[in-house]
Amino acid sequence: MTSELERRTLRKISWRIVPFIMLLYFIAYIDRVNIGFAALTMNKDLGFSSAVFGFGAGVFFLGYFLFEVPSNIILHKVGARIWIARVMVTWGLLSGAFAFIQGETSFYILRFLLGVAEAGFFPGIILYLSYWFPARRRAQVVSMFMAAAPISTVLGSPLSSALLEMHGIGGLKGWQWMFLMEAVPAVLLGIVVFFYLTDRPEKARWLADDERDWLVATMNAENAAKGAKEHHSIWKGLTDLRVLALALIYFGTSAGLYTLGIWAPQIIREFGLSTMMVGFLNAVPPTIAIVAMILWARNSDRTGERTWHVVIACLVAALGLALAGVAGSVIAVVAALTLVNIGISSAKPPLWSMPTMFLSGGAAATGIATINSIGNLGGFVGPSVIGWVKTTTGSFLGGLYVVAGLLCFSAILTLVLAGSQRAAPSASAEPPVPH
Repeated sequence: MTSELERRTLRKISWRIVPFIMLLYFIAYIDRVNIGFAALTMNKDLGFSSAVFGFGAGVFFLGYFLFEVPSNIILHKVGARIWIARVMVTWGLLSGAFAFIQGETSFYILRFLLGVAEAGFFPGIILYLSYWFPARRRAQVVSMFMAAAPISTVLGSPLSSALLEMHGIGGLKGWQWMFLMEAVPAVLLGIVVFFYLTDRPEKARWLADDERDWLVATMNAENAAKGAKEHHSIWKGLTDLRVLALALIYFGTSAGLYTLGIWAPQIIREFGLSTMMVGFLNAVPPTIAIVAMILWARNSDRTGERTWHVVIACLVAALGLALAGVAGSVIAVVAALTLVNIGISSAKPPLWSMPTMFLSGGAAATGIATINSIGNLGGFVGPSVIGWVKTTTGSFLGGLYVVAGLLCFSAILTLVLAGSQRAAPSASAEPPVPH
C-alpha cells in the first residue's frame, strides 16, 4: 500500500512542479505553431506559396535537431533552472522577431534560429520529471505536462484569430501583432523560471525533511535498480538501439502533431469559413483530446502496459488523417481532426515513459534528447510534404495519406521493438522496454 508519506510528498511536488511546467509548454507550443494562424493572412501579404510556407514551418526542426543533444547535456550539467530560463528568453525574443520578416529568406532563417533557441526545452522537461517522479507515476505526470499542447490549441486558436483582427493598428498587420503579443510571455516566464525551479530533490527546501529524504532515497534506489553505473555514460544514451527505435517511433507521431498544429487551420479554412470561425472550430478537437489523453495515460500507468497504448493511439491518428483527406463537410473534417488529436496526444505519454525506464544520468539526458531530436524531424517532413503536395496538386489529400502512413509505421515499429525485448535472454543486463 502507498504510504501516507509517499502520497503527501508526491502531492506536494505535483502541485509545485506540474502546473508550472504546463504553463511553460503552453507558451512554447503557441510560439512554435502560431505561424499556422499567421498563414491565414501572412502568406498572401508576403507572397508565400504552400510549398514555401510548409518548408519554412518545418525548417524549425532542423535547428532543433542539430542542437537538441548538446542542449540537454548542458541542462544535465548546469541544472534546469538556469538552462530552461535561457531557452525561454531566447526563443521569446526570436518569436517576436517574426513580426518583421520581409520574405522567404528571413522566414527560413528565423524559423531555423527559433529551433536552435528552443532545442532542449521539451527533452529537458522530460529529463527533469525523471528526477522528481518515480517511474510508476511518470506516464500520468507526463500526460499532464503534455496536455499543455492541446490546451494551447484550445485557447490559442481563438486568441490568435482575435489578434489577427488587429490589422492596421499602429501601422502593423494582424499577423505582426500576433507574433509580438504571443512572444512576451515566454520572455517574462523565462525570468520567473530562474527564481522558481528547483534543480534536484536534494535542494528542495519547500519539502519537509522526511518528504525530501523519502524522495531522494526512492529516486536513488530506482537509479540503482536500472544499473545506473553501467548506463550513466553519455555515449550509452546515443548508441542504445532502443533509443534509436523510439526515435523512429516518435518521428511518425511528430509528423502527425505538427501537421495538425501548422496545417489544421488552413484545412478547416478550405470550407470558406471566417478567420474567427476557423479559430473556434480548431479548438474543438484538442478539447476532446485532453480528456482522452489523461484517461489513456492513467490506464497505462494502472496496468503497466505501454506498447499497445502507443500502437492503438497511432492507428487512431492515422485513420483520422485518412478521413480528413476525404471529408466532404466542415463537420466531417472536424470529426476526423478530433480522431487525429486523440491519437497523437494519447500516444505520447506512454511512449515517453519508456526511455527513463532503462536509462539514467548522462545516458538519460542524451537518450531523451536523441529521441526528441531525431523524432522531431517528423515535424519537418510532415508539414513540408503537406505543403509540397498542396502546391503540386491543389489538394491536401496526398500529403495527409503520407503522414498517416508514417503513423502506421510507428505502430508497427512499436510492436517490433516490444517483440525483440520479449525475445531477449532473460539474463540480459539490459532491462526491457515496458510493454
